[in-house]
Amino acid sequence: MDITKKVMVLAVGLGLVTLSACGSSGDDGGSGTGSRTVTLVSHNSWAVSKDVVAAFEKQSGYKLKVLEDGDAGQAVNKAILTKDNPQGDVFFGVDNTLLSRALDNGLFQSYEAKGSDQLLPEYRVDEDEHRVTPVDTGDVCVNYDKAWFEDKGLTPPKSLDDLVKPAYKDLLVVENAATSSPGLGFLLGTAAKYGDEGWRDYWKKLRANGVKVVDGWEQAYNEEFSGSAGGKEAKADRPLVVSYASSPPAEVIYADPKPDTAPTGVAEGTCFRQVEYAGLLSNAKNSEGGKALLDFLIGKTFQDDMPLNMFVYPVREGASVPEEFVKFGPQAKQPQTMDPVKIAENRDQWVKSWTSLVLK
Repeated sequence: MDITKKVMVLAVGLGLVTLSACGSSGDDGGSGTGSRTVTLVSHNSWAVSKDVVAAFEKQSGYKLKVLEDGDAGQAVNKAILTKDNPQGDVFFGVDNTLLSRALDNGLFQSYEAKGSDQLLPEYRVDEDEHRVTPVDTGDVCVNYDKAWFEDKGLTPPKSLDDLVKPAYKDLLVVENAATSSPGLGFLLGTAAKYGDEGWRDYWKKLRANGVKVVDGWEQAYNEEFSGSAGGKEAKADRPLVVSYASSPPAEVIYADPKPDTAPTGVAEGTCFRQVEYAGLLSNAKNSEGGKALLDFLIGKTFQDDMPLNMFVYPVREGASVPEEFVKFGPQAKQPQTMDPVKIAENRDQWVKSWTSLVLK
């Protein structure tokens, strides 16, 4: 889901780690029977503090190796193709928009992580088989450039309905629903709002109102959106972008000097909730290490550390939420949601229809 998330490009040099040293004395560094290395396969927005990795390794006795494998969609597809001889032991980063694809293809084996009873009930799925464990959540939302709207004397949009109004013509940039996790999330949000047929009419209106579509979040947010730090450098001219509710806190945290208020805001009536899961890969060579890692991912140490590294919300009861999130990027009160079963039944056809409608 790639549920962040590429706000991590702003965090370079801040001491985050994506790969721990692999192997112990006499270990080949691989993940196999008797190995003391456990391998996590993830999309490329994985990030964790060094001391948290150290805590896991000390607690479990396993060294952690992380393989990042593209964006969420690419990583899930590759994991499915290699499921008979997986690259690792645990996969992290399949979200509710792609979950059925992973489950239907037998990507995961059953394991109920220790501490699952501490997970917030609204994020639990597959409770009969326990093939996946929820790890984080976030909201895909339209962000707006506060300064641009103030300069124009125009009220920022608040809802999906607002985005098709003439006042916001040629202002919005979105990601391709066929290639981007937030792009797909935004499409599903419109389907949840307007229904199985009504979403098509909505996108016709968006297209007529000058929506711009780019391949992924990186381009949309850092090159096309005038409110981001990258967009300002690129002299971007679109003051509305599909991003995350946690993007405004990132603009504050990584600014130098830090502003008193976020330069960007969230149109709360445009949000769609994503949840990211992890699971023990079928045919994992180090299943015991994988189980220990899943236990750790939902433990308080990791859940408390995660928000300011991956800019997502924890899913464990009592986990800490940073002050910056509360102040600048609170979760939407009434986000659009959709049952994973319905996503499974419609996702591929909706994306195909969206592509024909919007891109051709």
